[in-house]
Amino acid sequence: MSAAIPTPTAVRTDGAEPRAAKAPKAPRRPVYTVVGIIILAFMLFPLYWMINVSLQPAGNAVATPWLPFDLTLRGYTTAIDQQGRNLVTSLLISLGSVVFSLLIATPAAYAMAHFKFGRWATAILFGILITQMVPGIVVANALYSAYTDLGLLNTLGGLILADSAAGIPFSIILMRAFMGSIPTSIIEAAYVDGAGHVRAFFSIVLPMSRNALITSGLFTFLFAWGDFLFALTLTTTADLRPITLGLYTYVGSFVSDWSPIMATAVLSSLPAIALLVLAQRYVAAGVTGGAVKS
Repeated sequence: MSAAIPTPTAVRTDGAEPRAAKAPKAPRRPVYTVVGIIILAFMLFPLYWMINVSLQPAGNAVATPWLPFDLTLRGYTTAIDQQGRNLVTSLLISLGSVVFSLLIATPAAYAMAHFKFGRWATAILFGILITQMVPGIVVANALYSAYTDLGLLNTLGGLILADSAAGIPFSIILMRAFMGSIPTSIIEAAYVDGAGHVRAFFSIVLPMSRNALITSGLFTFLFAWGDFLFALTLTTTADLRPITLGLYTYVGSFVSDWSPIMATAVLSSLPAIALLVLAQRYVAAGVTGGAVKS
């Protein structure tokens, strides 16, 4: 049998131990890059077409040229004039849902992560998971009957409560995992220094849970911003309409002129895109923060 070829080593002139030379990296195959670009272009084409149609003069979307040679902002002017109120309504509902969800979910997650509930902790967590499995149409129908009796139909507070129904369970599950990874010794050190549960919660736990709070708030905002079912079920007049419902009714009015419709779709996408770009590093840290126990 032939002798094994030894691994080449780098010669050190300072008398230190020689190190094995690093193997050269395999060159990246151009075909992978081309395939990746094709897939990315395919996925981004609907977004490009939406922007292209929104910048075109009045006309059918099918007859729109592939490149926007004749640009105009008429569609955006019409969209802001007729759908600006609905955009503000969606913004208020989404921000209200974020605030309400975090007020409820944050202390609940902290209690489940650091207080001893015994066997009840598993039952509570299982119940929270069950709420995520209930179809939205079932919740919407139940809320419609309750809101009719309570006078919450066509109200901003009613839509905030309804949209928070999706944000609170998700936030509890996410923040419980994150807060559970916070070392107990840090919280106990606060107790030794004289802090109570409330002081330790606000001074220690909340600052350390910033990534989880931002992630939970972002997903709750997206839940509320993209909600259509609750908006359709719990509003019966045009006085209070989120942008999703406004866009739905908009299609029937401007079916022969798609420029304002696509401009409304672009405007309704901007808040979500901006938040995802600004908070992406916090989201990555918040989602993976509870994966490893400290």
